Amino acid sequence: MRLGFTIHVSRQEHIAMKLYKTTIGILLQSDKGVHLLHEDWDVLINRKNLYSYLVQQTKHNELVNHNTFNELVKNDLFAPIGSQEVWAAGVTYLRSRDARMEEAKAAGGGDFYDRVYSAQRPEIFFKALPQRVVGDHQEVNIRRDSTWDVPEPELTLYINSFGEIQGYTIGNDMSSRSIEGENPLYLPQAKSYERSAALGPCLYVPQKPISKDTTISIVIKRGDKEMFKDSIQLSRMKRELTELAAYLFRELDFPSGCYLMTGTGMVPSNDFTLHVGDVVAISIEGIGTLTNTVGKRER
Repeated sequence: MRLGFTIHVSRQEHIAMKLYKTTIGILLQSDKGVHLLHEDWDVLINRKNLYSYLVQQTKHNELVNHNTFNELVKNDLFAPIGSQEVWAAGVTYLRSRDARMEEAKAAGGGDFYDRVYSAQRPEIFFKALPQRVVGDHQEVNIRRDSTWDVPEPELTLYINSFGEIQGYTIGNDMSSRSIEGENPLYLPQAKSYERSAALGPCLYVPQKPISKDTTISIVIKRGDKEMFKDSIQLSRMKRELTELAAYLFRELDFPSGCYLMTGTGMVPSNDFTLHVGDVVAISIEGIGTLTNTVGKRER
């Protein structure tokens, strides 16, 4: 039985599904309403045709009240991840290449980033285990031993265990530019630490691959002041999404699939660094907005 509410969706979203991981279980949002799924997250998403399976689930799973859904999404939302690892690709946009070259110039490593941008093989690195990933409206960290920190807004792929892209989410690849700039070999320390990655608010599962016309945007606020704002279209990425996925899966197996952040094309100017209390909001058309407050690990 329908419970008397309407979900307003864009043309792109009309044929898409959204999976939210909440305290009461997995919520499936579509143009038919919001359904509660009683399934294990890893089993649910690791399918060859996730979209078709979710369409079937809208026909026989119970509907969730609109107010309940809004409350859960606002206050009781987890990152859309189970046992999956999170990996990341770097220098996939021209702006990212330029920023990496600037920060590494003093250490003599600037040329590396120029070369990887034009190379056949992309830069792919390990980012986080699931326990280091936070969700929407949770706190991301900057490192205590870093002096220059930025968020990196990135379209993030969910790739099943067969190497097929099945869905998308928003990623925040928190990064220490001071540590990476000191020496490119310090990349793991600049990228991987507690609460260094955020995903959410949902896993977006469209019928067709995401459009290259999709816009990614970011706003960073410090109190009431807007510190940085920018946007870019996915078409500005040099690499193909399927290309990145294929390189990741060349010599790796992922029993429940994995997530792959695809790089950023928006980098604040060199005189900007994140402060504790800053609020980072990253939006991607069709998916939604991932919002995180910046914190710092206690000693």
